[in-house]
Amino acid sequence: MRFKVLPEPAEPIDRIAELQQAVPLVPDEETSCCARLMQRGGVPSQDRAKEWLTFLRALELAEETEGKYRRLQRDPDIETLREAFQERIYLADDVLVILSDADEQLDADAVFERVKDRLPQWGKLRHADSEAVWRERVWRILEWAVVLGLAERADGGYVAR
Repeated sequence: MRFKVLPEPAEPIDRIAELQQAVPLVPDEETSCCARLMQRGGVPSQDRAKEWLTFLRALELAEETEGKYRRLQRDPDIETLREAFQERIYLADDVLVILSDADEQLDADAVFERVKDRLPQWGKLRHADSEAVWRERVWRILEWAVVLGLAERADGGYVAR
């Protein structure tokens, strides 16, 4: 499964482990898990907490079963996070290949232009301003790639690491 929802990038990378610890070990309802992320992790809203739950699932640090979420007892080491990010975040691998193949740094808009033909049709129809939503997602992918050490910021753009 590939996940499309990403929270805003957070540095340092230890933030991922901190928020993973806020998710209960015993499966609990989404609302309770979001409340824990807000209280224990300082996540500002329930919508942002839902994004983090999804992202933790994508990174294989939490799971959902029967509508309940629980923390998986895995340490979020950098190599495991990088691998899960590339394999389980929709467009992440595509974005990283685009950066690797580029002869120069690319800004988020240039990367978006190179991946927009890969957007799912339903994703284009789901939002009134779907292009803005997907541009934001590409930017988040790039920023998370920086946090995870898969890319670097350079002169207002990004390059593969």
